[in-house]
Amino acid sequence: MTAAALDFRDVYDDHMPRVYGFFTYVLGSRTDAEDLTQQTFERALRGWELYDAARAATSTWLLAIARNLLIDHLRAARSQRAQAIDDAGLETLAAPADRHSLGLDPDLERALAQLGSRERELIALRFGGDLTGTEIAELTGLTAANVHQILSRSLRRMRSALDRVAVGVES
Repeated sequence: MTAAALDFRDVYDDHMPRVYGFFTYVLGSRTDAEDLTQQTFERALRGWELYDAARAATSTWLLAIARNLLIDHLRAARSQRAQAIDDAGLETLAAPADRHSLGLDPDLERALAQLGSRERELIALRFGGDLTGTEIAELTGLTAANVHQILSRSLRRMRSALDRVAVGVES
């Protein structure tokens, strides 16, 4: 086994929970999170020889790959839903029911679901991917100040939703 393969094994061991956590926070589907985590590391392994530590931290590089896969996944899902709606004559489509085994508290899942896609993605990068605000800014093209503002506002909204649940006044 080559030294590069051994190094990549360490990268996988160190960063797999972050990548999986990112997908879990964003998608809320264990199956999709597992599939996209696997695809992320497959793509990373294929590009491992091109990785340049001087350009980005390993976690940032992996989550950039993960984010690109997420965008492709969401586009494909949107296209499939549009086709299914056309084929089904606008019948309602049911979402997959695998959400209860994600490891996230159901109240937290509901609070996350109330956020917009950008807010949820930033929360996922921060807490699922364990990136800093600066790393998130680098990855998303936002300013660090904007990332911190969005995170702060999103966390306040989530805290408010969780507080309503705690006192029995669900939204």
